Order: sequence, then structure tokens, then C-alpha cells
Amino acid sequence: MSNLPLDVNKTYLVTGAAGFIGFYLSKKLLDQGCRVIGLDNMNEYYDVQLKHDRLDQLTPYDSFKFIKGDLADKTLIENLFKENVPDIVINLAAQAGVRYSIENPDAYMQSNVIGFYNILEACRHYPVDHLVYASSSSVYGANKKVPFEESDFVDHPVSLYASTKKSNELMAHTYSHLYDIPATGLRFFTVYGPMGRPDMAYFGFTDKYFAEEPIKIFNNGDFENDLYRDFTYIDDIVIGIERLLSTKPTGDVQHAVYNIGNNNPEKLMDFIFTLEKALSTALEENIEFEKVYEPIKPGDVPATYASTDLLQEAVGFKPQTSIEEGLTKFAKWYVEYYQKKNSVKA
Repeated sequence: MSNLPLDVNKTYLVTGAAGFIGFYLSKKLLDQGCRVIGLDNMNEYYDVQLKHDRLDQLTPYDSFKFIKGDLADKTLIENLFKENVPDIVINLAAQAGVRYSIENPDAYMQSNVIGFYNILEACRHYPVDHLVYASSSSVYGANKKVPFEESDFVDHPVSLYASTKKSNELMAHTYSHLYDIPATGLRFFTVYGPMGRPDMAYFGFTDKYFAEEPIKIFNNGDFENDLYRDFTYIDDIVIGIERLLSTKPTGDVQHAVYNIGNNNPEKLMDFIFTLEKALSTALEENIEFEKVYEPIKPGDVPATYASTDLLQEAVGFKPQTSIEEGLTKFAKWYVEYYQKKNSVKA
């Protein structure tokens, strides 16, 4: 591994730049003076206005260039590489969501498999210093051995989303082997925070509360054997990515995979109670969700728990933002954002 400072003279391509992680990473790079090309198809999987609001914070930077386009459009991707010659590529664009992959598998094959193939082909024909790409903790499937380590067996995914992410890791390894493309995969563990994805549970719970609707909790109401999740705050994710950008894999095959998680799984119910408390503080009133308990959904896993030893060894960093701190920041943002949005509507 070679761990070097971020090179501000490089051009960084961030796919999914209007997405949750893509936005925060792009902003961090721009704040440090880097040139960033942002690609996003601005699809309607969730509220497009939120994507536009993120993008509005990036467009004022002179060193930011935005291209609206789809990863699955091979000609567009090839022309993008030919015209902009990116040095480092961070592929965060993907069709996200475990449950949605059961309803709409085509979107996952187009974006996550064909789209990623197009990125790999572009990196092959227009060589880059480093390709960093999003994988997911979902590749661990229903593994019972915890914490999850990068060396664990991951050949039993339980959702199509997880299968596409596992295929990304295999494809990247192959291209690294055949064409000497330095590539690093990142297995993210339940990322949350302000300006996050509305399809994520914590965001959806908050939406439901303000819509005066009950929240659905898929744990059968079993508090003793509750679902566990390794919730990772967005700032920790971005620091991890930023440090890995200049940490290229070495060896015969220049491919590596890292967990980026909090290494501290929380019971889902504890997370919900902490969210209620954070919203109570933000609104200065007592908040309690109306709860409906249902069976676990197909594709969901009982627990996620990241070992972060490899990440710490490579870049000297371990995510550590507590859910109290992270959810307090989310609740404050949510209340301010939607109050402002509703006042504009009125």
C-alpha cells in the first residue's frame, strides 16, 4: 500500500455526484481545491428535489463540472473519459436498495452491472491512477460469524442488489488482473446523516411521523433477538474514502476491498429510540413513533457488523461517530430543511 496525501492537481470523476455519498465526497474534494467531474442520471428512485438541492451546493465551485448522464450509456461514458481524462474515478452511482431490487430487477442489472462494466472498459482504454468503487455490506448475506471480515466467504447473497455488488468486486478484480487497473472496493455499512436517502429506514421513520402515520418495524416485535445494524455516519464514510483515494493497492493484482463501518452494531430498536430523542430535541417537544411490527422482509439480514482492522491498518482511520451525535445532526437538518421547504410551498 502507498498512502499519500490527496493530489489536488488530479482530476476526480465522481459518479452519483448528486447522490448522498457522492455529494459529500465531491464537496470535500472541491473544498480542498480538486477538480471534480460529477456524473448523475438524476433518476426518480427518490425525491429528485433533494438531488437538485445537493447539486446546488456543488455548482458554485469553478472547479466542478456536472454531466447529466447514465452509466449504462457506453458511448456517453467513453466520450466523458476521452474529453475529460480523469485521473481518479470514484464510482458511487448505482441503483440502491435491497427491497426495491425484488420489485425492479432490471434497474439493478442496467446500472450496477452494465454501468460498472462501462466504467471498467473506460478505465481500460483511458488508463486511470486509481478506481475506487462502492460495494456493500450486503455481500455478506446472512453470514453468522461476526464481525464481518473482508476475507469471509461471500458467495451466498440474499438479494439481487447484493449479487450485483459482489459481481462488481469480481469484475474489478478481473480487470485489475488483466489490465493493471488499481482498483479498491468499499463495503459500506448502513450510511446515514443529513441530506441522506429518503428510502433509508431512519429517514422514512421521520417522514412517517410528520405524515402522522405508523412506522413499520420488520423484526416481528422480538426485542430480545432484534435486528442489529452497523450504522455509519456520512462524515466517517467520506474520510475513509478520501484517505483510500491515494492508497493504491499493490501486488500482482492491484485490487483490494475494505469495510467502512462503525464496528459497533446497534439494536434497531435502540436506534429508533435514539432517533425519537433526537427529534424531540430538535422540535422541543416529546416525540414518539407509532409502531407496527411485521416479519422480516425477503433480502433483509439479521445483523451487519464490520471489522475495520484492514481499513485502520491501511489508512490509520476507524469510523467512530456515535448514533447520538449522528442522529442529532440528522434531526436538526431534517426539521430545518422541511420547514423551509414547506414555507416556500405556502
